Amino acid sequence: MKVAVVAPVAAGVTADPGWMVSFAAHLEACGFESIVVAEHTVLAARYDSVYPYDSSGRVDLTADCPVPDPLELLAFLAGQTTRLGLATGVLVLPNHHPVVLAKRAATVDALSGGRLRLCVGVGWLREEVEACGVAFASRGRRADEQLAVLRALWADHPQGVSHHGEFFDFDDVMCYPKPLAGPRLPVHIGGHSRAAARRAGRFGDGFQPLGVGGAQLASLLTVMRDEAVAAGRDPAGLEISLGHLVTKIDAERAGRLADLGADRIVLGMPAITDLEEAKDVLSACAQRLALTT
Repeated sequence: MKVAVVAPVAAGVTADPGWMVSFAAHLEACGFESIVVAEHTVLAARYDSVYPYDSSGRVDLTADCPVPDPLELLAFLAGQTTRLGLATGVLVLPNHHPVVLAKRAATVDALSGGRLRLCVGVGWLREEVEACGVAFASRGRRADEQLAVLRALWADHPQGVSHHGEFFDFDDVMCYPKPLAGPRLPVHIGGHSRAAARRAGRFGDGFQPLGVGGAQLASLLTVMRDEAVAAGRDPAGLEISLGHLVTKIDAERAGRLADLGADRIVLGMPAITDLEEAKDVLSACAQRLALTT
């Protein structure tokens, strides 16, 4: 079982270089598989959007919380670690032009020795997506096309790549360096909707439906697998990442997630600002899960 940890963005520490270097190094030393970093290009001082992962409908981030660019942060941490996986969770896909994103992601992957995993979503905060110049209602169709553009630019096309779609149009372009895995740089789909499950089945290397359980989770996984089969893909080849909490996970709970099909557990951190306390929480978790050797 792979075990990843989400950096505690709500604590306001993820733009602190010393804090994050020590946090990532401790994750690596404890045997965690990867660090996951969130994205919000902007946060809104006032918003009408409903946050789908809390019954209040409000996100637990203040509008002035520092949320660094995820790829820039992962590039920084890549230079401070040697084997720790580097993941977004999630990168808000409609906020990015895929041609630029293809180069940025490939650069991080190449310079880190193939450690990048993208988990992408279409975003819930209308005000953020619209501030980035994208129509909120079209973000799903746009995401599907973006994924196609990324794969094409990461593949080896000696004559260049051309694309003519609804949102993006270009001819005979080449994008280097390539990710170490080429067009198979892992791209997982994050989300709790049936649309996200369908997108994962058609285009993703995995599915990350955090905050979902029970019958809803089972239904989403069925949708993902059915969509993969319909697209001529092997659903067994898609990784499933399920969520839990660093402070509550143990071997028994991890086993139950594995029984649900999880290949990876993505653990949320409490909003701890004290670095030594955060490291103690991680050490205790690693011991419960027997990650340390």
